[in-house]
Amino acid sequence: MASNRPAPEAHFAPTPRDTETFGYGAVRADEGPFEEWNPTAESVLPVRGRHRVAKQRGGLARSSTVLGVGVIAAVGAGGMASAQTGKPPVSISMPDLPNVGSLISDDEEPEPQGSATPLSGVAAVAVADTEQRTTAGEALVGRIMAQAEQQQDQAESKAAAEAKAAAEKKAAEAAEKAEKEAEAKAAAEKKKAAAEAAKKAEAERLAKLAAQYALPTSAYTITSTFGQAGAYWSSGYHTGLDFAAPTGTLIKAVHTGTITEAGWAGSYGYRTILTLDDGTELWFCHQSSISVSVGQKVSTGDVIGRVGATGNVTGAHLHLEVHPGGAASGIDPMAWLQGKGLTP
Repeated sequence: MASNRPAPEAHFAPTPRDTETFGYGAVRADEGPFEEWNPTAESVLPVRGRHRVAKQRGGLARSSTVLGVGVIAAVGAGGMASAQTGKPPVSISMPDLPNVGSLISDDEEPEPQGSATPLSGVAAVAVADTEQRTTAGEALVGRIMAQAEQQQDQAESKAAAEAKAAAEKKAAEAAEKAEKEAEAKAAAEKKKAAAEAAKKAEAERLAKLAAQYALPTSAYTITSTFGQAGAYWSSGYHTGLDFAAPTGTLIKAVHTGTITEAGWAGSYGYRTILTLDDGTELWFCHQSSISVSVGQKVSTGDVIGRVGATGNVTGAHLHLEVHPGGAASGIDPMAWLQGKGLTP
């Protein structure tokens, strides 16, 4: 920036003041003394260069004050644009401003100083930069919105895939459960059918056996069962099955076999032993009479004696015992007869 040579010190003489006009009581010490100064060519001549006063355009002088206001406005606009777009403020090139003394000239236009940029250019740059920043901000917002939409689409796709997988899993579990239930139902039905078939087969078998076996007497009443405890029996419990019937009721062979014993047997009274082909012995006790002899072959339903009250008894009845394989101890005659298809 150009500078002026200092002017020679002026000498001022104190001039009386109109105290009435200005309202001062006296001359202030910090205002004087003053004396009139007349500028000369020597005192106002610049050291180098010629400085002229800029012509006024539009009623306003192109001064540093006006330019400063324009710069402030431009900077403010740039700051607003920066605040809106979120980018750093615009860098504005500042011209070398002349001092006030260099503007005192009426003859010629001022010479350009430094790299000054017209205020209109600065404003245009600021507006263009603001538009550029606004466009960049809109583009950024667009990218953010696109990214948000993409993330939303991905989230929806993931949720749909998870829902589909859950539905497929649930359907598979339901199908598996239904299959297991069907298998269990089929197994139960098969088991039931097998049980029914077995029951039917057993009934058929018992029917065939029932044709081969017969109850020892008719018109009877079961009075004592196997294993029943009491003082009437020497062993302390009952060892057979009692068919109570009137004296003289016919006693029949339960199955085909051979008579191995027929006669008196102490507490059993008159007793007949029928031995079957598998070795099982049937004891018919307390008879009133015997109709067969030892070694005789008999068939199912043949009469072998009559009901009586001989031996250790309290009334007329048939005492039947079953001894598998000729064993000394017997088994329950009721279960044995039922196993042959008979119901005492």
